[in-house]
Amino acid sequence: QAQLAESGGGSVQAGDSLRLTCAYPGRAFRLAAMGWFRQAPGKELEFIAAINWSGDTTEYEDSVEDRFTISRNEAKNTVLLQMNSLKPEETGVYYCAAAFGRISTTPDKYESWGQGTQVTVSS
Repeated sequence: QAQLAESGGGSVQAGDSLRLTCAYPGRAFRLAAMGWFRQAPGKELEFIAAINWSGDTTEYEDSVEDRFTISRNEAKNTVLLQMNSLKPEETGVYYCAAAFGRISTTPDKYESWGQGTQVTVSS
C-alpha cells in the first residue's frame, strides 16, 4: 500500500499551469528527500524535480527548471510541484517518491512511491 498520495493532475491545454500535491504520512518522512518523476506512454521513468529534507536544496531536470517549482510544507506534510507553461510532451503519469538519504535524481535511490496522477497536455 502506497504511503504517498499524489493529487492535482488533470487535462489542460499547452501553456496552462497545474499544481501537483504529494501528501506523506508525517514524522517518518520529514527527514526524507522528496522527488517527482514522470512516466510518459512507452517511455522510461524520468526525473523531474527533487527537494531535500529541509527544503533548502532543489534539483530540476533541465527542460523544466525555468517553469516548474518544487516546495514542501512541513505543517501540512506535503510536497508541491507547480508546473507552468506546460507542453504536450510533458503528458504522463507523475509520481511522488521519498528517499531516506541525500537528494537524488535517480529513481532507484527512492524507497517509497505514490500511485501517480495523470497529467494530459493538449496542443
